[in-house]
Amino acid sequence: MAEIKTYKDLLIWQKGILLAEHAYVLTKDFPQDEIYSLTNQIKRSAVSISSNIAEGYGRNSTKSYVNFLKIARGSLYELETQLILADKFNFISDKAMLKEVFSEIEEESKMLNSFIKKVDNIN
Repeated sequence: MAEIKTYKDLLIWQKGILLAEHAYVLTKDFPQDEIYSLTNQIKRSAVSISSNIAEGYGRNSTKSYVNFLKIARGSLYELETQLILADKFNFISDKAMLKEVFSEIEEESKMLNSFIKKVDNIN
């Protein structure tokens, strides 16, 4: 296992970046009148995942770090919910990519849950 020198070395952060990239791709063809609503919400929640992992890493407190990891997990679930809605509204044309993103969300959720438990047990 590689040594963790920065938050960028964390696989959960790297996967969060990938989810954000995929969220931007999925929303590029959304209806123009959704640009300030669901499109914006999806992008914000996707970006929030890796952002909160990074911000928590930069804190000098394990308790604070765990809190930011939990916020990242909440953003992940928010992203999943928003993508479910976007699919129900037929805004997403690339169903294969959507399926891949749902799989990535499931994997990221498991990894975040495991990492939260590990970090929380450091206390």
